[in-house]
Amino acid sequence: MSDEREDTSRRFPGLSTTSSFVSLSGMVALRDDDETTPLVNHPESDIEAGPARYGTRNDDLSETTNTLPSSSKRNSKFARRVRYYVPSTAWIPDYSLSYLGGDLLAGMSIAAMLIPLSVSYGTSLAKLTPTAGLFAASIPPLMYSLLGGSRQLNVAPEAALSLLVGQAVTEYRHNNPNEDPDHIGVSVATAIGLQVGLFASFLGFFRLGFLDVVLSRALLRGFVTAIALVIAVEQLVPMFGLTALENTLQPESTLDKIIFLMEYIWPDAHKLTTIVSFGMLAALIFFRAFKNYFKNTWWIYRLPEVLIAVVLATVLSKQLRWDEEGVAILGDVSVQTGSYFFKFPLRKSTHPFIRGTTSIAILITILGYLDSIVAAKQSGDRYGYPISPNRELVALGAANLFGSFVPGTLPAFGSIVRTRINGEIGARSQLSSLFAAAIVLLATFFLLPALYFLPKCVLASIICLFVVTLFSELPHDLIYYYNIGAWTDLAMMFITFFLSVIWNIEIGLVVSLIISLLLVIRRSSKTRMTILGRIPGTDQWRPVTDNPEAEDVPGALIVRIRESLDFANTSQLKVRLRRFELYGVEPAHPSDEPRRQAPRVLVFHMADVETCDASAVQIFHELLENYKSRGIRLFVTHLRPNIREMFENAGIVAMLGADAFYDTLGEAMAKVEGR
Repeated sequence: MSDEREDTSRRFPGLSTTSSFVSLSGMVALRDDDETTPLVNHPESDIEAGPARYGTRNDDLSETTNTLPSSSKRNSKFARRVRYYVPSTAWIPDYSLSYLGGDLLAGMSIAAMLIPLSVSYGTSLAKLTPTAGLFAASIPPLMYSLLGGSRQLNVAPEAALSLLVGQAVTEYRHNNPNEDPDHIGVSVATAIGLQVGLFASFLGFFRLGFLDVVLSRALLRGFVTAIALVIAVEQLVPMFGLTALENTLQPESTLDKIIFLMEYIWPDAHKLTTIVSFGMLAALIFFRAFKNYFKNTWWIYRLPEVLIAVVLATVLSKQLRWDEEGVAILGDVSVQTGSYFFKFPLRKSTHPFIRGTTSIAILITILGYLDSIVAAKQSGDRYGYPISPNRELVALGAANLFGSFVPGTLPAFGSIVRTRINGEIGARSQLSSLFAAAIVLLATFFLLPALYFLPKCVLASIICLFVVTLFSELPHDLIYYYNIGAWTDLAMMFITFFLSVIWNIEIGLVVSLIISLLLVIRRSSKTRMTILGRIPGTDQWRPVTDNPEAEDVPGALIVRIRESLDFANTSQLKVRLRRFELYGVEPAHPSDEPRRQAPRVLVFHMADVETCDASAVQIFHELLENYKSRGIRLFVTHLRPNIREMFENAGIVAMLGADAFYDTLGEAMAKVEGR
């Protein structure tokens, strides 16, 4: 296993050991045929593709389907369906012990990364206790390991999602100053986690997993950059020791907090806290550069610098008694679960917060799913197994629903970087996530007291290390979009960024999402079609846009429709044909003078029209009727039998006459030209 880890370290150098949120550089799936590793010994026995193609058992192959009795067929089909929808029923019975070492090592490494990060997310971003993040890194992964299809995906709290929870918690605490802040925080987090689980499950059950193709990468880059800036501003406050002053003045928006920092950093910053914070951040950046220098030495490259930093800072803080000099420390963190560890989330204490957190829960669901599905698809492509977005949604929804039964648990989703690292170290099944979850859970109950003297500003420094990683990806994307002249994408990026920073994150993403959907609708509403012309000296017809030598037939307009017709793309068919009549295929302003003579003949080439819905047939009927009333001769060529039958039933064939329909364009043009 060590050779395999060393090899993968050489293949994928420079990976961050922090969690990520929709890294655009990771959007392109990594493929490597020689790394395709089946989990069981009989991959050739796969019967159907599923979220995790683990193969069938030997006894399933003893007889062919044709020789099995009907009851055996039904049982075999039922067993396949169970393995398809509940992947753990496939990988647990057929687990190969040869993968145990890699799974165990990967689980231990991911746990070492998750423990300090989860504490940071729970306290610094979500404004809750460390257990909120630690439970999110240990409870939801248990359910995902049973239902999830990705073998390397690691489900845990994410920085951006924890920040959204923290903003909701802060708002409710501000609006209810007389209530117990801890009670409000736990209730808000539970309400959000419950709704996230329900929404994700809903999207999966109704097969809405295609949502990952709706949001453009430019929009995501703008949002991720805004998230990075918001997180950085949030963490600079404790890094300069200004938390108490912030609680007094209570700046609301990110812009207000930037102004607050500019005004109070110099006169009111706590010097020792500032030195510890930025000294630790510099040490983490140096440690990462040092690891990259030894990236071919896997045991150095895999050192958990974040965990080392936490241990070192805790020891120094205890020995030097930084807490007596004004440095805020983590302190005593009690794991209070009450009489029951699991509690039904929809109870009296969470009811007041359900309605007010719905929009945040929807936003968290969408963002968490996008990061998770990108990570899962990359992993599936690299290791040779398919991923079903809909079943991933159901698995993620079930994981968060399960997590909401532990009060105060943060939403948990997959991470691109953690998933990559998990696979690199040797994870070949969901058992690695189970190992990681078990170690984090043990740390929650037994290791938190050892972190009593951990400075809170160090947790903020760890999160800022993650922010540095996000900012480092921005210049490449800006240069890329500028070089290719993608002005619409750049505009989307800046709109998302400025709205998220100046207004708030929710408004920024919702407005950008609406703009993105409108652009998609606008593009899909334009029927793809072109004008055909004759190649001189031949009877061949080609698009005039691709063949400048192609000639028009005087008085005739030949239009080739390049896609199937439906209610969406035929709504503007009349307008686009009118522009073809006046200006051809070249761009033109409606005020320009016509460039073409009015056609006397209009020929529709419909070889590419495979389907046509009822609304499109109706619109097409009205369009042809309008042209006929203007005295324009109409011809239709290359019409498929199923479309012709619909035209006959709609009365189009009777209106135009049977002699208006031809099998080929050449036959129709011979009729037009009287040949």
